[in-house]
Amino acid sequence: MPELPEVETVRRGLNQLTLNQEITGGDVLLHRTIAHPFSVDEFLAGIKGCYICRWLRLGKYLIAELKPTPNSPIPHSPLPTPHSPSHLGVHLRMTGQLLWLNRNEPLHKHTRVRLFFANDKELRFVDQRTFGLMWWVPPSVAVESVITGLAKLAVDPFSPEFTVDYLVDKLKNRRRPIKTALLDQSVVAGLGNIYADEALFLSHILPDTLCVDLQRKQIEILRSSIIKVLENSIEAGGTTFSNFLSVSGVNGNYGSVAWVYNRDGEPCKVCGTNIQRIKLGGRSSHFCVICQR
Repeated sequence: MPELPEVETVRRGLNQLTLNQEITGGDVLLHRTIAHPFSVDEFLAGIKGCYICRWLRLGKYLIAELKPTPNSPIPHSPLPTPHSPSHLGVHLRMTGQLLWLNRNEPLHKHTRVRLFFANDKELRFVDQRTFGLMWWVPPSVAVESVITGLAKLAVDPFSPEFTVDYLVDKLKNRRRPIKTALLDQSVVAGLGNIYADEALFLSHILPDTLCVDLQRKQIEILRSSIIKVLENSIEAGGTTFSNFLSVSGVNGNYGSVAWVYNRDGEPCKVCGTNIQRIKLGGRSSHFCVICQR
């Protein structure tokens, strides 16, 4: 599943390629991909004639601010104002990809939604497992009231609010493994299996350590390690796994430099001990028994 660095890589690519270009139409090939509104026709009518002002990332969600081009009123909009954008939301979920392509590019069999732009370009949503979702939120409607998962998100690791005190407060008194806690989007927004493993390695903390047993100094190091791992992965364009590509169709390179993730049985890059793997909360956790204790 794409995590924060992969989604951030996509966001940056979208901001480079799609801004200030009019959406001239679209095609929905799998109707259940559209989570809101229930009518596919209303979804397409809402985005048509708009241009994208900017793409934001909230946790693992992508949100585009849309403004109508002149003489392109947005239907079904409660009291819109000139300064009230509508929004396009996307969640890639397990296998979703957003690809910026020429419109004559052959359709992939897992193509779910096509958004058409001028100059024969399109933004194509490809999703093998079909769990990905898209939303159109009309002007003057709170985005989190439609994309309800946003209201449950914790602080983003790159937010000024992601302080040591914040993380200490979130983890204190929890009798659950730290790895499981880090995957909880109400604790840290956007963090997933790959980068939780990597951050715990850099912090010298075993994944099954209970949150309640962590000292403040350990949490301080963990916070810094989370940010460092995410920054390094974004710089590398994310991690390449079975379904992740950037908007331009490029693989990420972080996997080649990972410390522990997906390296069970291989020697630790620090001490040479074989990396181990256990299951926690149904997810694989990779760690070094020597470096993390």
